[in-house]
Amino acid sequence: MLTPREYQMLDEARQALAGRLDRAPGLALFDRIDWFAALHDRCFPDQPVRIVQAQEGDAQAWLFLLAPAPRRASALANWYSFAWAPVFIGEPDAATRQRLLESLARHLLATSAQIDLYPLEDAAPLLAALRRAGWFAVRRTMGGRHLLQVEGRSFADYWASRPGRLRNLVKRKGRGDPFALSIATRLTDGLWRDYVDVHDRSWKVAEPGLDFLRDLAERESAAGTLRLGFARLDGRAVAAQLWTVEDGIALIHKLSHDSAHDHGSPGTLLSHMMFRQAIDHDRVRMIDYGTGDNGYKTDWMDRRVPLHQIDAFNARFASAWLPAARTAISALVG
Repeated sequence: MLTPREYQMLDEARQALAGRLDRAPGLALFDRIDWFAALHDRCFPDQPVRIVQAQEGDAQAWLFLLAPAPRRASALANWYSFAWAPVFIGEPDAATRQRLLESLARHLLATSAQIDLYPLEDAAPLLAALRRAGWFAVRRTMGGRHLLQVEGRSFADYWASRPGRLRNLVKRKGRGDPFALSIATRLTDGLWRDYVDVHDRSWKVAEPGLDFLRDLAERESAAGTLRLGFARLDGRAVAAQLWTVEDGIALIHKLSHDSAHDHGSPGTLLSHMMFRQAIDHDRVRMIDYGTGDNGYKTDWMDRRVPLHQIDAFNARFASAWLPAARTAISALVG
């Protein structure tokens, strides 16, 4: 086991990785160096990064972290991240992964008082590693992701399984094709202006990360994985959706609609077309609606996956004692 290394700059980590976390088949979007770099540059420019790496033979484990305060580390993730997890290189087996994680946990114990990590789908291995290294670590369930496993179904078969209220809504609101629906796979300045225009008139508060979304759309457009959908009325976009499709998985990143047209349900009609395109044309095996327990997601999706947060405290630092006690109590009652 080599001594863990730590990087304070993403460019240094990128050089050390030598292309191993660049876009490649089977490498999830949320594990790529470009994802972490854009997220930091656009959403956390004032927070230092802490990127730690452990290696055993050809196997590596990486943790992409932020340092929001002295002696504190957090996952480099936010509401755009469907998941955060240790990133492994070299296909290590479970035992090797655990040794790598424990090495990283011991490294962080020497310099950190508190760590918080979210959103984790499988928190057990990292939780065990932190505890073995000497951290007081607590896991809490904090929301979930909504997934659809297509399982070879056609869109018609999928749609027949949806709740009657959703199917009837689409049937009623879609009479006469009131909106012009379209899906673009290549981003243009004009299309992005349309997206921002819809967002500015939506029910959402001002989006702090529009520059991040623009970066994402540009990268995925260049790769051919972008699906940017619009519903238009008299030529003006009134609903927009930003999806990506890659390796058989469709990710629904953002939805926006002009609240002045709620009565016409343009967002629902656009979703109907986007799901049909993903299932019948892109032939995806899974659609991921991302984090958040919005009620409407259950109408479209079949399964909810719990997401977890790990809070870890280093008893060597008195500053960690009170937050540790509060977190433990919260985990017990919550």
